[in-house]
Amino acid sequence: MMSPTPEPAIIAWLMSHDVSIRWQTLRDLLHSPGWEAERAKVAESGFGARLLGCQDSDGLWAGGFFVPAGFSGADWKAEGQPWTATHFSLSLLRELGLDPECPAAKRTVECLSKHSMRWDPGHKPFWMGETDVCINARVLLDSMYFGKIDTVPDLLQVIMNDFLPLDGGWNCYTEWSGSKRASFDSTLSVLEALLEAERLGFATKESVSARLMGQEFLLKRNLFRRLSDPERKPANPDFLLLTYPRRPKYDILRALEYFQKESLQNKSVPDARLTEAIEILRSKKQSDGKWLLERVSRGREWFPLTEGVGQPSAALTLRALYVLQWWDGFHRSDSIAPDT
Repeated sequence: MMSPTPEPAIIAWLMSHDVSIRWQTLRDLLHSPGWEAERAKVAESGFGARLLGCQDSDGLWAGGFFVPAGFSGADWKAEGQPWTATHFSLSLLRELGLDPECPAAKRTVECLSKHSMRWDPGHKPFWMGETDVCINARVLLDSMYFGKIDTVPDLLQVIMNDFLPLDGGWNCYTEWSGSKRASFDSTLSVLEALLEAERLGFATKESVSARLMGQEFLLKRNLFRRLSDPERKPANPDFLLLTYPRRPKYDILRALEYFQKESLQNKSVPDARLTEAIEILRSKKQSDGKWLLERVSRGREWFPLTEGVGQPSAALTLRALYVLQWWDGFHRSDSIAPDT
């Protein structure tokens, strides 16, 4: 169930932006059959074409899997996490909507499959991931999206081996800190991958059970609150700041998008415990119908994808409208699931 189409002025504004915004506007807000033809342009124009133009001849970006070749600890301290290496560039192409059947995508998959470079740590080929569960979740998503499915079962099992039953989630810092507590960021990253694995038929009974427990981890906390705090304060104030590009950053919009996809995929009504996050998202809408960028990830990138913090964001506006369209469609029919 969906609510009415947004105002024509907002649609026109969205359609004036990058092709990655246009095709999703056509598909998600206008439900137009022309979205596939528009998506095919991602490889030829806009951000997608620019990012493909930054690719090395051997299929990598910036000469590395996770960080650019030669990137040092001193560089990290000075600049923060870089976003130009292969792992993040490929995930960004997926989010922009690069057609996985286009020649550029096919060539990239083949090059990465044959490349002699290995992850550090882990010493595995690119499509097998490394030891960090957040990285492995994104590699799993990219593998399924770009059709590199022969590694999916093994990588899925590696992710399941990192499940933390105490909280019912995941934490990418467990291997370094020994913590047995789940984190918001890691749990959401894995949930996104497990839900897509279910859609494509790769899920196991164990992975479905773990995904449902991970959902509950977030729902019990209303997507952003600290459960152990008597005052239920936000676990991290940044979770309430809308972020683009997504990268591995957690915010309430990204979490709501997961629950939207889960609802649409499994034909289930949304849980009432999402209400608080929904209303916070709604409150961020400006008088002109747009949402502002509130946070960006520090670090090296190929080129800016935004106008800057505090400016209207087409990507965030598109995503927020789509989530609210889904939610309001159920709300108007009084179909919200009872709080439990």
